[in-house]
Amino acid sequence: MRLSQQLFVTFREEPADAEVRSHALMARAGFILKLGAGLYVYGPMMWRVLRKIEQIVREEHDQAGCQELLMPAVQPRELWDESGRWERYVNDGILFHFRDRKGSEVCLGPTHEEVITHFVRKQVQSWKQLPVTLYQIQTKFRDEIRPRFGLMRGREFIMKDAYSFDATEEAMQESYAKMRQVYRNIFSRCGLRFTAVEADSGAIGGSGSEEFMVDAETGEDAIAVCHETGYAANIEKAASRIAHSGAKPEKVEMHKEPTPGAKTCEDLLKLFPDLGIERLLKTVLYEAVWEDHTQTVAVMCRGDRELNEVKLLNHLNALKLELADEKQVRAATGAEPGFAGPIGLSEDVRILADSSVDGAQGFLCGGNETDTHWLDVWFGRDLEQPETADFGVVQAGDETVCGKGKIEITRGIEVGHIFQLGTKYSEAMDASFLDENQKTLPLWMGCYGIGVSRVAASAIEQNHDEGGMIWPLPIAPYQVLIVQMKAGVEEQDALCAELEKELESSGVDVLVDDRKKVSPGAKFKDADLIGIPLRIVVGRDAGDRKVEWSPRSGGEKEVVSAEEALERVIAKVKAECGK
Repeated sequence: MRLSQQLFVTFREEPADAEVRSHALMARAGFILKLGAGLYVYGPMMWRVLRKIEQIVREEHDQAGCQELLMPAVQPRELWDESGRWERYVNDGILFHFRDRKGSEVCLGPTHEEVITHFVRKQVQSWKQLPVTLYQIQTKFRDEIRPRFGLMRGREFIMKDAYSFDATEEAMQESYAKMRQVYRNIFSRCGLRFTAVEADSGAIGGSGSEEFMVDAETGEDAIAVCHETGYAANIEKAASRIAHSGAKPEKVEMHKEPTPGAKTCEDLLKLFPDLGIERLLKTVLYEAVWEDHTQTVAVMCRGDRELNEVKLLNHLNALKLELADEKQVRAATGAEPGFAGPIGLSEDVRILADSSVDGAQGFLCGGNETDTHWLDVWFGRDLEQPETADFGVVQAGDETVCGKGKIEITRGIEVGHIFQLGTKYSEAMDASFLDENQKTLPLWMGCYGIGVSRVAASAIEQNHDEGGMIWPLPIAPYQVLIVQMKAGVEEQDALCAELEKELESSGVDVLVDDRKKVSPGAKFKDADLIGIPLRIVVGRDAGDRKVEWSPRSGGEKEVVSAEEALERVIAKVKAECGK
């Protein structure tokens, strides 16, 4: 392909709303153009990248025995009512939904569990048809409250979603393990460094799930890892063990202490410097929403810990969870915000405790009275220990649950998520089959998603420098860029044409920068920006069949013969892309 024949425009200025390098660089290179919040036009080069990622995805799925299909983006509400997910997605505010001209409610699919379950229940009747795994590559829609990070958090995006159907739980786990390996193959072939982590299943549900995270300092997700034990989990799922000093305070009667204006843990530690953080417990109030009612929930935790609202939402099995506002806090405590505690709360408030309060003795907590706290409070004597579970956010330095390692916090970009759904959807939607004994049983399901457009963005987050993008060879828009220093010079024209023909006949994607009215300096800047991984420069030594060869990153420029440059490119592409 000749660059002179392409619509190719680069920009000096980065978009004002670009928060990450992938967004800024792809926009400057003309790979993407913002149409609206979270909505982008994919330019020709970007589309080539996405098609290459899709091809890798297809090849790995097809090799594993999966079958491709395509489902509608517009879905009827009735299917979502069957699964019971309509209200949760509406409450979460991410569902594009509307009424058609007949008044029927429909949505633009953020995911396709309901549709695929409906399809399979109409197609599969016998155990003889199982197992089966179906997948599609399609545009998905989510009405993100704050679209950001370019292609990494958009309202419209390209996704691969696959669904496995099996006769037993054990068979479902086998399909899940097979797809886990498919994912490892895909991300390895895309040239990404990634980590598989335990994850929360969220609104999709199921008994267990894992996320595939591209390692990147700019990642929007925090990951808890332990190199000693190999533990890795998304921060929403991660669990840890919190060390306690073991010091036992003197057992005296609980009593109120005046704490004027002390609404934070920092304020309280100044008033009680000898107390220690283990004996300072805070109580956080939430308003939880279910389909048929709401309730204020109070959660106790240690003063230096934060609550994980995903864990809390899952424990409550609620549709929505929000911090209580000032009016709700006053109604529950009778005090200003900042003085909530477990003693004397309104009777209709449900009290829970994070596991960080285990071992707390003679502690301080809010007095449900403005400018007042209780001190020397003991569970079992002054109040019963509330229902206690892990509601906390892990912190760096925490012990692993097994006690054999320490937690570190790193960052990553989620590019894939796999779920063991079990029979959640098949039971709700009556998707069943007849086993070999003619007994009707629900199908066992798995679900497997890859953000195709996120893979492209994460590749740039992981591979860029000051000059621009550095695409991994297997997903680069072109594999080699031939820069012609001066188009129209006979020797250069002839050598460029020969190199282009030889490379393309060997299955290599070639882009030739043969623009006549662009200076060599501008060509090299554009070459760095668009990040094509291999480069051949044809210049004044063309008559001697000499060219300059260099990789986009990690290597020196060398003057070599045209034949050697060809050999190097073909060998590199064959080694990294299997061609």
